[in-house]
Amino acid sequence: MEMGGAPPVVAKKTTHTPKAIIHQKFGDKACYKVEEVQGDTQNRCPGLAIPQKGPCLFRCSLQLPDFSVVSEDFKRKKDAEQSAAEKALRKLGVDPAASNSIVREPWDELISRLSYLFADEFLSSLHPLSGHFRAALQRDGDLYGLIPVSVFAVCDTKLGNICKSINPGVESNPLLVIPLVLKAAASGSFATSEGRLWMRRQNPYPPEIIQSSISSQLSSPESNWIEAVHIPYSLEKNVESLTLNVSSTGYYLDAIARKLSLADTSKILVSRTVGKASSEMRLYFSAPEWYLVDLLSDLNVEEVTSEEGSFNARASYFSGHAIYGNAILASIGYTWRSMDLFHEDVSLQSYYRLLISKIPSGVYKLSREAILTAELPMAFTTRTNWKGSFPRDLLCSFCRQHRLSEPVFSMLSTPLKQSSEVSGSCKRLKVAESSAEETEYRNGAGVAPHGNESVGSGDTFMCEIKIFSKLQDLIIEYSPKDSYRKHGDALQNSSLRVLLCLNTYFKELDMPLEKLASAADIHIYPDKFAKTFTSCPSIHNLHQRNETQRERLLDSNSINQPYIMPGHGLYSFKIEGPDSGSSPSNGSLACINYVAFLVAEGEHMKERVESNDEFEFEIGVGAVIPHLEAVVTQMSVGQSACFNVDLPPQELILAAAGDPVKTISLLSSKVCFLEYSIALLRVTEPLEDRMEQALFSPPLSKQRVGFALQHIKDSSAATLIDFGCGSGSLLDSLLDFPTSLEKIVGVDISKKSLSRAAKILHSKLSRNSDAGEPSVGIKSAILYEGSITFFDPRLYGFDIGTCLEVIEHMEEDQACLFGDVVLSYFCPKVLIVSTPNYEYNVILQRSNPSNQEEDPDETSQSQACRFRNHDHKFEWTRKQFNHWASNLARKHNYSVEFSGVGGSADVEPGFASHMAVFRRGIPLETDNHPIPEDLIRQYEVVWEWDRSNR
Repeated sequence: MEMGGAPPVVAKKTTHTPKAIIHQKFGDKACYKVEEVQGDTQNRCPGLAIPQKGPCLFRCSLQLPDFSVVSEDFKRKKDAEQSAAEKALRKLGVDPAASNSIVREPWDELISRLSYLFADEFLSSLHPLSGHFRAALQRDGDLYGLIPVSVFAVCDTKLGNICKSINPGVESNPLLVIPLVLKAAASGSFATSEGRLWMRRQNPYPPEIIQSSISSQLSSPESNWIEAVHIPYSLEKNVESLTLNVSSTGYYLDAIARKLSLADTSKILVSRTVGKASSEMRLYFSAPEWYLVDLLSDLNVEEVTSEEGSFNARASYFSGHAIYGNAILASIGYTWRSMDLFHEDVSLQSYYRLLISKIPSGVYKLSREAILTAELPMAFTTRTNWKGSFPRDLLCSFCRQHRLSEPVFSMLSTPLKQSSEVSGSCKRLKVAESSAEETEYRNGAGVAPHGNESVGSGDTFMCEIKIFSKLQDLIIEYSPKDSYRKHGDALQNSSLRVLLCLNTYFKELDMPLEKLASAADIHIYPDKFAKTFTSCPSIHNLHQRNETQRERLLDSNSINQPYIMPGHGLYSFKIEGPDSGSSPSNGSLACINYVAFLVAEGEHMKERVESNDEFEFEIGVGAVIPHLEAVVTQMSVGQSACFNVDLPPQELILAAAGDPVKTISLLSSKVCFLEYSIALLRVTEPLEDRMEQALFSPPLSKQRVGFALQHIKDSSAATLIDFGCGSGSLLDSLLDFPTSLEKIVGVDISKKSLSRAAKILHSKLSRNSDAGEPSVGIKSAILYEGSITFFDPRLYGFDIGTCLEVIEHMEEDQACLFGDVVLSYFCPKVLIVSTPNYEYNVILQRSNPSNQEEDPDETSQSQACRFRNHDHKFEWTRKQFNHWASNLARKHNYSVEFSGVGGSADVEPGFASHMAVFRRGIPLETDNHPIPEDLIRQYEVVWEWDRSNR
């Protein structure tokens, strides 16, 4: 048929090296990596006992989209690169010598490429497209030798790259390759047919060529039953599993056509790969009639018109381009590895796992194999505490899933300047703005092997991130405010920050982008961002919750923890087993085993959907669903627990379920909830605690508590308030010794920590009071949730206040504000404050028994600069602490005494922990001054115990 003439061909005479030819064919898709190798001259030096290294040599590996090659060893890098390029050309069937003389125009090159694909020698090659040719030659009747045009572009990367050079729009819409191939076919010796999207060789192959190419396949005519997934274009219809019956001697596209109710296999359109680039998972769908009309009426179309009624939003979301009508997701095709047909099952579970992998939290969940349990952590603390794929890898994976360019990481290193004193304003120590060194990292280039290199022991790092579309439109830009002492920490924290922003978007797809950017402190380019993720709202429902509204009331008959915090969404909660005393706290690693069941409410129907024999996560960073962490923080090692929660989004359940068909049936016909059964196997204490225990006996934490206890006894205090009580370690210890205390109060900002404190205090107070133990003197105890930088009038004038190892977890200006608020408004008669001595860190870090958190590239000098805990915002020297405490005492009419625990005041570098004891002086008339309203805040009572009302 006549399909219009091709433009005139003009050949340019020039000379090109193999590397230049590769660049012309593949552009940026060709990646060269040169490594240095040493020549071994041991055999050339007889009599020497050790090997002698010869001259430095270079070896180059060249990665192309479909395969890679490695050169021989050369003395020059350029020679190694050219050698690798030449090897790649020969593997592509291109003679570098012949190609060296003439470089063709794109149209001429496209016709030449088609001619090569239909050549005799190509039929027996291992090229993925040659398998389609061989299968087509086994088709019967009029179908003999017919190949759908759509497979040419997806199976031959080179042909696709040529088409991109003719029409760049092919990058975003691969279907535009079809009119280009048909137009080029009109100028070659290829047969096509009007109204049908197929091609075949005009002159038959020689019989001996056919016989030698397909004889091996004819010997084993067996059928393969392959599991695939049917994706209807209507969002009202469910995605379903189906089975393809493919014969090894047939053409698998015929089997797919039958499932799509197509009589003409040539109308099948094939997407590029879905998921991993190395997989053969693709979407198969039929070309709509209106598409054929547009295509064949004007072969120069720049875009395909749309028909909204049949637009397949789910399939389009996976493929990255518009798909219309029903589609089949299958992993089947020919590869570079074998002439046999490759195939893998694609289950419904695979579909849903692929779906959630396009969400930042979903990528993390899959990396942990804990879809219903893990959550993307809110903070990157240490490399050893982080579990699953690292944030940088997660971000790169997310960009690939959405067909974005690889993120651009720009690293800033700045010398750290620290003042030896704390100023009166107590502003946070700043990083100098001058002498900043910036390095850009794209596609991993420049990122060091361990990701934690220090340019100098006094340097800090910040990492800026930019994310671009495939067309290089800037979508997201993040400029951090915080700096880090390790290169890797800056890189991972910035990556996590961007991931959390994107995760927020997927959880609340209707959130205005301006609000999203403001909340995340990230610059988002709204038009480009909305265009990139335009189909997400119609696909994901992760922001939608179970419609069944349940009462969050705790059943006192089944719960033995009457002080559980409300609002966790837990019900039927129960902990069993004796309290071993070893419980997780913030920063520790908890290891559990768990089983999650899908349960039909009111019926004896239960399906196991997820389990893990050993699952480890860090407490306090949101690395698991909040329900689970709320329970685990109240358990001790050896205890087990069972609790129920409302259903998460259905996508997550189906991605986890081993039998999604059964699960869908249960979900659609019953009111269901999730039941978790867990056991706490072990707890690994935070690094700070382990370092202190390695050097001090008793541990430093117990020495701090002992110091406070002695002063409490000496003061004859009746009332005590513990600021930043955490999990109640001090309050718990108070109950083991006779004191004059009658009322104890704890205040903390963390409900999780208060929940653990409530459990400990409730159990011990009730038990000791009944048994006549020393704590019988305590008449009441209260735990409040609130920030200690605000004043609650109910807590004015206590006899003694404590604040042990708390202020370093605040910003320095907030620590100074706390000092002003507590001494000026709470006005305890005595206040005890402790905080780490920064000068002692070098001794503690040298005593670390495991060195698990140490990076191999860190020097001892840089180690001495690290804080004891990742959550510490600052750590003061002796001079800085004394300056802060003395100013506070003088300002608020208190005296102050300095002491410490761990080490000695007379031996450098002093105590391991600073201790300051403030004592209130005689009240002055000037002490009575109004309290600013913005500093008054009533705390929330989360647990209360009163002996008289037990």
